[in-house]
Amino acid sequence: MVLTLFTACADGGAAASETTPQESVATPDSGESAAASGEQAETSCDPDEKLAELDGKSITVGPNGETPVFASEISITDEQIEQVKAMNLKAAIAMQYTGNDWSQAQIDALKATFEKYGIEVIAVTDPNFDAAQQTADIESILAMDPDILVSIPVDTAANSAIYKKATEQGVKVVFMNQAGDNLVPGEDYVTIVSPDDMGNGARCAHLLAKAIGGKGKIGIIYYDAVFRTTEIRYDEALKVFEECYPEIEIVEEQGFSGSDSSGAAGEVAAAMLTKHPDLDGIWGIWDVPSEGIIAAVKQAGMEDQVAVTTIDLGLNVGIELAKGGVIKGLAAQQVYDAGVAEATCAALACLGEEVPTFITTSGFVVEQANVLDMWKNVYYADPPQELVAAAEALQ
Repeated sequence: MVLTLFTACADGGAAASETTPQESVATPDSGESAAASGEQAETSCDPDEKLAELDGKSITVGPNGETPVFASEISITDEQIEQVKAMNLKAAIAMQYTGNDWSQAQIDALKATFEKYGIEVIAVTDPNFDAAQQTADIESILAMDPDILVSIPVDTAANSAIYKKATEQGVKVVFMNQAGDNLVPGEDYVTIVSPDDMGNGARCAHLLAKAIGGKGKIGIIYYDAVFRTTEIRYDEALKVFEECYPEIEIVEEQGFSGSDSSGAAGEVAAAMLTKHPDLDGIWGIWDVPSEGIIAAVKQAGMEDQVAVTTIDLGLNVGIELAKGGVIKGLAAQQVYDAGVAEATCAALACLGEEVPTFITTSGFVVEQANVLDMWKNVYYADPPQELVAAAEALQ
């Protein structure tokens, strides 16, 4: 178990105003493709129109059909904050892993917001995508008698019982992205704060269609685990390709699993590229596995042929996008906003206030031209210098 104890919370970033994504120019695929030649393949959907329809919105509904409430609608008064401070509450954060920008942004937002409310963060755990380890982590957390647990299940089936135990112990459980299976909203947990997973799966598909000119052969690399948040993305992408792009052929769909998501996805991608040397694009499930996909494309010498799109604006995929590399577009979520909403909902629940059981954040289109603005929108922080340098190199 990786267990970090805290006596004081670290500072988090300050909120920033929402930025508006900018249009960018589609990048060409290999040879005399439609995208490279300026010809647009006949499709039933125009990628730019579809992306514009989705941008800054959320189309995701809750696991029980709940109509979502936007995170921006969740608020707490100064008087309520003072009441929370007087309660001397303790909170713990049980992640699925902490090795990417998304996870760190969640943790930063949670810690900063809990500190604002006078809530002590007593533990942050990282099971490295091991469901059994996550259950053990939460067992250890429960022995510390927390008032609040914020978590994302590694496996929604395997980890469900430990969350039920937490609630029975009197802990207010708030979920990131997805709840454990067979748990009753409002009873077994306070709420789910989810990104626009349906929309992001669709955005990523439309971006890939745009990159390859609306026609060609693609592969899909998904996460092969009981993980609802990625299953939704995958299902929505399949729907988009089927309904919108009849000239795009999905020649292979392959999953990966394990804690080394970049390495595992890279192996899948390498095999896919060998089997399909005429591949035009790959849809990747999120940023870290897509780093492995990028590496496989480059290793195969196909970086001028194969376009890759993915979900989540991590630094490495952001740099690849900014410099005009293999990544041709990303679907992003408001990660920092989600962490603030999770902490706020937990505090309100401890006061006995009613909280919506499904909350969502907006999704956004990230392309080469707007990647720096989108970093600020996602993380409420200035872009890292490496990302700025990559973007400026092409100016």
